[in-house]
Amino acid sequence: MKFRKTMALGMAAVMAMSLTACGGESDGSASSSNNASSNNNAAASGSTDNGNTAADNTTPEAAGVPTYASIKLGEDYTDLTASIKFMHHKTDREGDGTMDRLIAEFNKVYPNIQVEAEGITDYAETALLRLPTGDWGDIMFIPAIDMVDLPEYFLPYGTVEEMSGLINFADQWKFEGNCYGIGYMGNAQGLLYNKKVFADAGITELPKTPDAFIAALQQIKDNTDAIPLYTNYAAGWTMGGQWDAMLGAITTGDEAWLNQKFTHTAEPFKDNGDGTGAYALYKILYDAVANGLTEDDYTTTDWEGCKGMINRGEIGTMVLGSWAIAQMKEAGENADDIGYMPFPISIGGKQYATAGPDYCYGINAKASDDNKAAAMVFVKWMVEESGWCDLEGGYPISKTAETSFVFDGVNIVENISALDDEADLMNQMNADSELNFNNGGDAKVMAIVEKAAAGTPFDDIMAEWTEKWNAAQSNLGVDVLY
Repeated sequence: MKFRKTMALGMAAVMAMSLTACGGESDGSASSSNNASSNNNAAASGSTDNGNTAADNTTPEAAGVPTYASIKLGEDYTDLTASIKFMHHKTDREGDGTMDRLIAEFNKVYPNIQVEAEGITDYAETALLRLPTGDWGDIMFIPAIDMVDLPEYFLPYGTVEEMSGLINFADQWKFEGNCYGIGYMGNAQGLLYNKKVFADAGITELPKTPDAFIAALQQIKDNTDAIPLYTNYAAGWTMGGQWDAMLGAITTGDEAWLNQKFTHTAEPFKDNGDGTGAYALYKILYDAVANGLTEDDYTTTDWEGCKGMINRGEIGTMVLGSWAIAQMKEAGENADDIGYMPFPISIGGKQYATAGPDYCYGINAKASDDNKAAAMVFVKWMVEESGWCDLEGGYPISKTAETSFVFDGVNIVENISALDDEADLMNQMNADSELNFNNGGDAKVMAIVEKAAAGTPFDDIMAEWTEKWNAAQSNLGVDVLY
């Protein structure tokens, strides 16, 4: 295996599900409660270093606190007294009172564990800045850091093997066999659609192929007043983050393609001729724009406004992760009209969807032992008892909690991780090619909309991507194996 070793880009741990699409950025109407006096808050909550450093933080027991698995909710630690702070990105749930309600429910069982929640609007950037200072409290949603740095900042919940029996995606934030992060909700990848619009258009079966999907969009245009496919172009993050998330097993049926084969493929953007692969994925967007099946002026799309629009039946479909279901349902009086469907690509007659965690809870490795124990209890209660994941319409995290998530007729799969000796290769390929798949590559997907509207042939776009990809492979000394 050969490729040039370069400096890690600090984004190796960013999952392919586009976290920025799922947080405060996706609900800008909520206000941030960012407190500049966090040093005082941390001290008041006991979140100071009491000698538990990364070196002695191999297991929770080594730090004198319980593991996630060992806690019996409602029985253990009910008399523990502590004040903890939770930093997160869900400013919308601060603004609508949900976070206060959840904490109040928690305090019915654990009355002496006081929880202060801090919602941050620009979370991704702020969390990275505050993480090394320790100026964030006891629990935070883990930002984009390298796996090797996990023990420096966070307490493990237990081993990945042990945690895998209790939660989904226990290996999302792992290091040396330990689990350091637990998702607050999961995301499946697919499309939001309005059921009433589909019915009014005469669509009786959900489309399963690109051709069938474009035909369905045409039916919506011909038979209703709804916008068939809303691009959300102007928001930016709704482009690369959402369309790139469909790469891999969804479009190929191969769980190893995205993180192990993609970088070694000579022509990853070629037309397979059967409506599969990256070519088919991005051509759906191109064809929708080129055929007039999107909004009249893509530059005027409105992220906040689209929520009410799809709820009212003014939009037929949008490519967004399942995290958006709750927001669209809550945007009007027609929650029951909001549906979620697999992405319209089939491989051998089967449809696939990937699922993974959104932001993950991390516990401060330098908090006091009491605060670590309180934080562990709070995280477990939030995952198993709060119902927050279900409220958001998320793919389930807990393997024991009840869930209402339904995604019929689709095989839920996972894009398996890169090989250990190629952990940074995708980052390097993204940087060298400037295509940035699943890593802020909004510009390239926005360009598809622009070029489709201008009449540029789609194959020209794919040829340009291939040229950049091959140049990066050559520059990095990557073996082309497929």
